[in-house]
Amino acid sequence: MAGFAAQAASGESGAYPHIPEPMVFDMVRSLGARQGELESNVLATTPLSGPDKKTVDWAPEMEYAFADGWAIEFEFPFEDKRLTEFKLGLQATFGTFNHGRSVHGVQYLGIYDRDRHTYLSSMVYMLGNRFSNRWSTMSMIGVADISASRSSRRNDLIFNHSTFFNATDNTVLGLEFNYLSGSDGHVLLMPQIHHRLARTVNVQFGFGLDKKRGESAYPEIGMRIVREF
Repeated sequence: MAGFAAQAASGESGAYPHIPEPMVFDMVRSLGARQGELESNVLATTPLSGPDKKTVDWAPEMEYAFADGWAIEFEFPFEDKRLTEFKLGLQATFGTFNHGRSVHGVQYLGIYDRDRHTYLSSMVYMLGNRFSNRWSTMSMIGVADISASRSSRRNDLIFNHSTFFNATDNTVLGLEFNYLSGSDGHVLLMPQIHHRLARTVNVQFGFGLDKKRGESAYPEIGMRIVREF
């Protein structure tokens, strides 16, 4: 059974460095995904205190690489039992550099809000770096709620940076920082652990702090279950 560290050392993804995906700001498959790769996963998060204490946000996803380096995602976010959005994600890998230790690409998200009956778009540039068999990072920067109008108070900044440490063959420790500007902005810091239970099953757990604009920071927990096919 090939674990996380073994993938990092052997280059299991071919010419692309293996870099874990952030737990909260999930990617549409890994950069450099091969045609035919298929994954389903579910993320659930909930604050442990504050005004939204009893609310569970969760979202099932299906991700598929329809060509080498190209992937599509369908996501259905829920708030407790209520379906709140429809999401479509597209991701493209540009290639590698730095002697194959770095990889970059772009991700687009289209979001339909069922309550507001509005469609939003976001796009981020992604940069992954593997420094050794143990250490790697994934960084994303881009724009949320894209608009061509300068006076719309949209075009919010998205920034996500995650640092990962391959503790064992099957366990990765990570620290994820997520920032979104604008009226609905927030700052999230989420330490996390990824553990591979089997060759195709990965469980991730995180405990951190989330601060929404105009509110105090509250502790938050999250869990993602990943199944590859």
